[in-house]
Amino acid sequence: MSLFNIFNVAGSGMAAQSVRLNTVASNLANADSVASTPEAAYRAKEPLFAAVRAGLDGKGAEAGSEGVRVLGVTESPAAVTSRYEPGNPLADANGYVYQSNVNPVDELVNMISASRSYQNNVEVMTTARQLMQKTLDLGK
Repeated sequence: MSLFNIFNVAGSGMAAQSVRLNTVASNLANADSVASTPEAAYRAKEPLFAAVRAGLDGKGAEAGSEGVRVLGVTESPAAVTSRYEPGNPLADANGYVYQSNVNPVDELVNMISASRSYQNNVEVMTTARQLMQKTLDLGK
């Protein structure tokens, strides 16, 4: 792996963590939302990542395809909770509203983790840039 591939790998990691931060922001924004049916209630979003590596034998992967790929964003299978609020305009015929399945504590942990991973990838890019600069300075 050349130094130039390091930028591709770290860049793909930064892009993946950016998707993760966006899903966390969406989840936190909808943490207290309610709906009139369990099907309409907001469900927490979770990004799905996959490692992408060039094949050791040169087959099955394109050159420079190392890194992280976002396969998609899935919804959490956790159950939504119901609350008895007969005065709520969104209440169903029995007086229940259905709250999202977002756990704010888990989302804050995800946010901190994604932020630190993003920062680590930035540090990798900075270090690689400094190493390249030092290599160029050897000829002076």
